[in-house]
Amino acid sequence: MALVKSDVGGNIGRLDAKYATDTTSYYLLYDIVRKEVADKTAKNSNSCTNGLLWLTRAMDFLVELFRNLLVHPDWTMSQASNEAYAGTLKKWHGWMASAAFTVAMKLVPDRKKFYELLGGGNLNTDIETFVTTFAPILQENHNFLKSVGMDDLKAS
Repeated sequence: MALVKSDVGGNIGRLDAKYATDTTSYYLLYDIVRKEVADKTAKNSNSCTNGLLWLTRAMDFLVELFRNLLVHPDWTMSQASNEAYAGTLKKWHGWMASAAFTVAMKLVPDRKKFYELLGGGNLNTDIETFVTTFAPILQENHNFLKSVGMDDLKAS
């Protein structure tokens, strides 16, 4: 999960840094994307548009992972992760990223340890709340990115 965490953190950092350059013009995240699309820089690998796209995809993976854990209590973390990857990120990755993911999945903790790392409380309720409330926000991002022709970029 460190790979996902690092990717998410990097993309959030990129978006935050751009926002900090002009908090008025970039008050809304989508304004950053619109500007990059207009400037024809949105497809650059270091663009905020690319950052938002991959942040959204990474969060799609996490939502699907948690959904799998909720719906399939008998699955291992590896099963839940691999299915989430196959349904979200795999089609956007080249062979190198897919190979890296395969290696990373050999390092995931078992389900019990993963739940311990998440903390106490009623995790199933928290997971269900996360999945049901966050998925529509991600879909809104996909809809927006699609509307500006930026939801179909593959990893470079």
